Amino acid sequence: MATEHNTATLPENHSPALSESRRVSAELDKLIGAAVAGDRHAVAEIVRLVHPVVRRYCTARLGNTAHLQVTADDVVQEVLLATVNAIPRYRDQGKSFLAFVYGIAANKVADAFRRSQQHPSYPMADIPDVACSAAGPEEWALASERRTATRELMKVLAPAHRDVLVMRIVLGWSAAQTAEAIGTSPGVVRVMQHRALNKLRAELKVAA
Repeated sequence: MATEHNTATLPENHSPALSESRRVSAELDKLIGAAVAGDRHAVAEIVRLVHPVVRRYCTARLGNTAHLQVTADDVVQEVLLATVNAIPRYRDQGKSFLAFVYGIAANKVADAFRRSQQHPSYPMADIPDVACSAAGPEEWALASERRTATRELMKVLAPAHRDVLVMRIVLGWSAAQTAEAIGTSPGVVRVMQHRALNKLRAELKVAA
C-alpha cells in the first residue's frame, strides 16, 4: 500500500521514516526489560533513542513557543526525565514502549499549554537599528491569532485524535507510522483522522 504523503510509488514498508520508527520501537522493546531491572546502560540507550522522536513531536505540537513560559526543548527534557522516572514502574500492557513515551509527551505538552494560560508571558523584542523587511507587528499579530484559533479549535478533539492529526498532518507520517507510535492499527488511525477532521469541519461551520 502506498503512503499518503507524496510517496505514491513507494510501499509503506519501504518508507525511510516508517523504517526508522519501527527500528526505534523494536530497539526500545528489546531494552525495556533490562532497564526496568535497573540496567543503567539500557536506560541511557532508551533516552538516546527516544530523544529525537520526542523532540519532533513536541516541536510539532507546541509550534512557536513565544507565548509559552517554556521552550520545546524544556518540554522535551521534562518528557525524558518523566520517562526515566517511570521506567522502574513500567509494565507491558500490550502496546509498544514508544506508545508509552508518546503518552508521557502528550501529557507534558498539555501541561505546558495549561501553564501558559494560567501565567501568560509577553516577551518584548529588541528595537532594531535599521528597517527590517521581515514580517511586521500586524503580520505577527495575525499569525498569532491564527495559531491561537487553531489551538482553541483543536481543544474540541479528544487527546488521541489531536495526536493523530499532528502526526499525520504536521509531521507528515503515514497511517502505519502513526499506528506504530500510538499502539494501534493503520485502519484505526485513518478512522480517527477522518472523525477528527469531520468534527473540526463541523465546528468551523458553527463558528461561521
